[in-house]
Amino acid sequence: MAGAPIRIADADDPRIAAFRAIRERDLVGREGRFVAEGTVVLRMLAASHAAGGRFRAETVLVLENRLAGIAAILDSLPADVPVHVADRAVFNAIAGFDMHRGVVAIGRREAVPAAGALIASLPADSLVLAACGISNHDNMGSLFRNAAAFGVDAILLDETCCDPLYRKAIRVSVGAVLSVPFTREGSAQNMLEALAGAGFDIWALSPRGEAAIGSIVPARRLALVAGTEGEGLPAAILSRFHTARIPQKPGLDSLNVATASGVALYQMALAKGRIG
Repeated sequence: MAGAPIRIADADDPRIAAFRAIRERDLVGREGRFVAEGTVVLRMLAASHAAGGRFRAETVLVLENRLAGIAAILDSLPADVPVHVADRAVFNAIAGFDMHRGVVAIGRREAVPAAGALIASLPADSLVLAACGISNHDNMGSLFRNAAAFGVDAILLDETCCDPLYRKAIRVSVGAVLSVPFTREGSAQNMLEALAGAGFDIWALSPRGEAAIGSIVPARRLALVAGTEGEGLPAAILSRFHTARIPQKPGLDSLNVATASGVALYQMALAKGRIG
């Protein structure tokens, strides 16, 4: 159980230094730390911490009128995780803007699995999402939210993708970044070759794909590959693996990558009997 809340009356209090001006600093890349914002995200962070998962809560800051509503979540945190409470004026001064959610934590990623180790850990019947060059944090968060909704076992990101632990990506994912196993490293080509070597049937999304996504006969191990907006997936990937398209009305080049991944993962999960 977390300790008694610590009242913060001064935005310059050194005990809450990690929260100061988080909009600009955001903590990405700082020794695995990240900002978890909102009740749902805090609940998922606390669940990971309690279960000895990949993520830990280091410290929490709560708007005073939100404290009672999240008491059960705070009680699930260990006693060595400090919980700070402040009124709205002090809270806003700490964060650097008016954060209406009123719940924010600093988390830390404990372990970063290598792509090979993550692939090796997957079950015999698996659904994987791989992504190449995703640079928009809203899209990244949506990819994780879609993956969680449709039972994806892991997400593999190449080194050119943005960090899913960026504050906005976590928020858009509604905490799914903290629940769906992922790794981010190396080239997309090497990542996909490793999946192929592990027996995955790989389908790359493209507006000009060879097969309609709904016609795919699912393998026990199935991977969907999504690319960046505009450029899409590299030609080397499209020529090496199966390609799939989402049929749509003529006149529009393609769907947003987040929307496209949601449609495609829905079809794959349905075909594999994971939903429905």
